Amino acid sequence: MSDRFWALSESALFETYKSTPNGLTAEQAATLLKNRSDAIVSAKNEDWMLLLGQFKSPIVLLLLFAATLSVFLGEHLDSGLIFAIVFISGALSFYQERGARNAIASMLKVIETHCRVVRAGSECDIPSNNVVAGDILLLSAGATIPADCRILESKELFVDEASLTGETFPVEKHAGVIEDDQISSRTNCVFSGTHVVSGTAKVLVVSTGKNTEFGKASARISSKSPETDFERGIRLFGFFLMEITLLLVLAIFAINVFMHRPVLQSFTFSLALAVGLTPQLLPAIISINLAIGAKKMAQSKVIVKRLAAIESFGSMNVLCSDKTGTLTEGTVLLEASLDVEGRDSADVKLLSYLNASLETGFANPIDMAIRLQKDIDTSAYKKLDEIPYDFNRKRLTVMVHKDSEDHNLIVSKGAFKNVLDVCSQAEVAGKAVPIADVKAAVEEKIAAVSLEGKRVLAVATRKIAEKNVKSDCERDMTLVGFLVFSDPPKSDINKTIADLNALGVRLKVITGDNHLVATALAKKIGFLDPVVVSAQDFRDMKSEALTKIANEADVFAEVEPNQKEQIILALRRSGNVVGYIGDGINDAPALHAADIGISVNNAVDVAKEAAQLVMLEHDLNVLVAGIREGRKTFANTIKYIFMATSANFGNMFSMAGASLFLPFLPLLPHQILLTNLLTDVPEMTIATDSVDAEAVDSPMHWNVGMIRSFMLTFGGLSSVFDFSTFYVLYGIMHASPAQFRSCWFIESVVSAALIVLVIRTRRSVHQSRPSPPLAWATGLVVLTAAVFPFTAIAGDIGFAPPPPVFLLYMAGIVLAYILCAEALKVWFYRRKHAPIGVSGGIHC
Repeated sequence: MSDRFWALSESALFETYKSTPNGLTAEQAATLLKNRSDAIVSAKNEDWMLLLGQFKSPIVLLLLFAATLSVFLGEHLDSGLIFAIVFISGALSFYQERGARNAIASMLKVIETHCRVVRAGSECDIPSNNVVAGDILLLSAGATIPADCRILESKELFVDEASLTGETFPVEKHAGVIEDDQISSRTNCVFSGTHVVSGTAKVLVVSTGKNTEFGKASARISSKSPETDFERGIRLFGFFLMEITLLLVLAIFAINVFMHRPVLQSFTFSLALAVGLTPQLLPAIISINLAIGAKKMAQSKVIVKRLAAIESFGSMNVLCSDKTGTLTEGTVLLEASLDVEGRDSADVKLLSYLNASLETGFANPIDMAIRLQKDIDTSAYKKLDEIPYDFNRKRLTVMVHKDSEDHNLIVSKGAFKNVLDVCSQAEVAGKAVPIADVKAAVEEKIAAVSLEGKRVLAVATRKIAEKNVKSDCERDMTLVGFLVFSDPPKSDINKTIADLNALGVRLKVITGDNHLVATALAKKIGFLDPVVVSAQDFRDMKSEALTKIANEADVFAEVEPNQKEQIILALRRSGNVVGYIGDGINDAPALHAADIGISVNNAVDVAKEAAQLVMLEHDLNVLVAGIREGRKTFANTIKYIFMATSANFGNMFSMAGASLFLPFLPLLPHQILLTNLLTDVPEMTIATDSVDAEAVDSPMHWNVGMIRSFMLTFGGLSSVFDFSTFYVLYGIMHASPAQFRSCWFIESVVSAALIVLVIRTRRSVHQSRPSPPLAWATGLVVLTAAVFPFTAIAGDIGFAPPPPVFLLYMAGIVLAYILCAEALKVWFYRRKHAPIGVSGGIHC
C-alpha cells in the first residue's frame, strides 16, 4: 500500500490497491474483511479493560495491598477471605456491566449506518464497518465517509472536515493528482469521520479503521463526549463521598493505633469501613439500570446510542422539532402544478417531473411525491448534468437535452424565494415578461396558499449552449410556475402534544417554512394562540434578547440551517434541558448543541451519527413512551444511591464509633466486607423495580444537596438504632466478642436489606410494592444473614451462634427501626425537600 496515495495516477492507484473501475468482487471483499485487523478498539481488549476497571478504586487497591501484607505476616485466613470477597464483588460487577454493554451493542446494530459500494460493476448497500481497502464508494449529500478515500469522480462536492481539521467551512473536493502532503491540501481525498455537505462523488477506499487519519488521531488522543448533567452529578457526589471517607479512615486508623490495637488490623479495619462507605457497585448499578432502561426504550422503538443520555432524556423540559414526518404524516402530496398566473400547467408538471426523476442526490419526500405522477412522457429528453441540492442555495438543478432542439435546458426547482432570486423574467401566456411586472401578484398568490398551511416550490428554466452546468449557470432564469404540496398533521398529534405537556415537556417547532405556513400548522396541532417568530426577526439580535424570545416562542419559521443551533443554545442558556429532533444534513450542528440529540432510523448518516437517541419510527408518541422509561431509569438509579448512602453510611459510621469504646473491634475487616457484599445483593436488582407514577410526571434533575441531606437524615436514624444494638449486646447481655459480632452482623444485614423496601418509594410500604426480583433478593439475604452464624464455617470467619434471646432483641430493634424510618420518610419529603423531579438542578 502506498503512503502517498494522493499523489498516484489513477492507473497506479488501482494497481496498488488491487482494484478495478468496477470495484472488488464479493469474494475479494469478503477475504479482505476477514483479514482486517485495524479496529480502533477490539472487543477482547474492552473485556480486559472492563475487568481491570472493577479494581481500580484506590480504596480497593489499598485493601488488596493490606491483604497481601497479611499473607507475609501469616494471617492467611483473613487475607484469603478479603481476596475472595473483593474478587467475587468485582466479578459480579464485571459480569453485569459486560452483559449491559453487549446488550447495547446488539441494539446499535439496528441503526448502523450503511454506504453504497460498487462490487463487480453492480451497486449495493453494505454496513459502513464492512468497507475494505480497494472498495469503490458512491457518495452523496448527507453521507458519512467510513474510510480514507481517493476521489475518482466528483460533481460539486463539498465535505465538512471540522471533525478532523477543525475547518469551519465545507471544503470543495475534486479528482486529480496532488503532490502536497498536507492534509488540508489533499483536495483529491476524503477522510473517515467527515461527511458530505453537497454534491456527489465516486471514490476508492485506501485505508480503514486505525490506519485512517481519524484512527491515527484517536490513537494519539483520548476524545471524550461532553459531560452530561447526570455524569457531572455522579462526579460531584463521588468527591463528596471521598472527602467523608478519607477523613473517617484517617481518624479511625489513628485512634485505633493510639489505643494500642494491632496496626495491620487497624489499617484493614479502616479500609474495610471505607469500602462499606463507598457504593462500590455504583458503576455496575448505573450500567445495569441504563442497559435495562435502554432495552425498554428499544421496545418503545427508541434506540439509545449513549447510555448517559437516558438520564438527560428524563431531565428534558423543552423539545424542538421540525414538522415534516414528526408533527405531520410525512406523506407529502403534490396537489397542483400551476403556471405563474395560478392555472394548472402541463408544462410545469413535465418540467418538475424531469427535475425530480433525473436527480441523483439524497432521497426526499418532495421528489418522491413528484415522481408519483403518471402519464408523463420524458422519452425525448436526455439528462446531461446536474447541480445537487444544498441548504445554502435551496435549489436543485438538472440539465437536459430534447432531441428536436438545438439547445440545452436547465430546470431548477426549489424554495420560492431562492428560485425567484435567480430569475430575471417570468413566463406569462407563453411570453417572457420582466419578473418585476409579476412579482407582487405572485407573492400574493403564494401567501394565500401558505395561509392554508401548504408548501410552495418554484420552477424556473433557462436555455444554454453549454453541455456542463455549474452553480453560476443559475442566473437570468425564467420563472415558469409553482408546485403546491400538502402534508396534513398526524391524526393524534394534538393528544401527543398534550401528553408531552403533562410530562412537563414543552414542544417548540423549528421549520424552514414561511411564517404563514408555520402559523397555520401550529393552530391545526393545538397551539391556540401560537407565538411565531421569523428567523429574520433575530438574525442580528444579541444573545440576551434571543434567549428571551426563544423561551417565549412556540414556533420558529423561515429558519436557516445555522440558526437552528443558535436557537438551541439560547434555550440552554436560560437553564432548559433541550432535546432536538433532526434527520437532515443541516441538523448535525443542532443535534450536537442540544442536551439530547434525537434522530430517526431513515435519517441521513451524519444526523444519525450526531444523535444520542434514534427513533425507529418518525412519531412523537415513541418519544412520550421513551421519556417515561428514561425517568424510570433515573428514578431507580437515585433509589440505589439513597440506599447505599443511608443504611451503609449509618452502619459504617456506627462501627467506627463503636470501635472507640469497645475493647474489641465490632466486626473484623473480612466480616465488614461480607456484610457489604450481602447488602449489595438486593440493590443489584433495583433496575427491575417498579416506579411510582408520580415519579415520572415531571423532569428530573440531579441534586447532590438532597442526597447529602438524605444520607445524613436516614444514616443518622440508622446509627441511633445501631448504638441501641451495641448497648443491648454489650451493656445488658454482656455478649462475648464472637456473639457480639454475630448479632451485629445479623442486625446490620437484615436492617440494611429491609430498609431498601422503605426508602425505594415516597409512598407507604404497603402502597408501593417492590418488583419480584427485589422482593426475593431481600428475602434471600435476610434468611442468609439469620442462618449464617449457625453454619459450620461461621467459626472460621469469627462468628458464634447467638442465644435465641439475642435474636428476639434484634428482631425488636429492626422492627422499631423500620417503623421510625417510615415516619421519618413522611416528614422528610413533606417538610424538608421538594421532590427530586422538580429540583433546581445540581447543588453541592
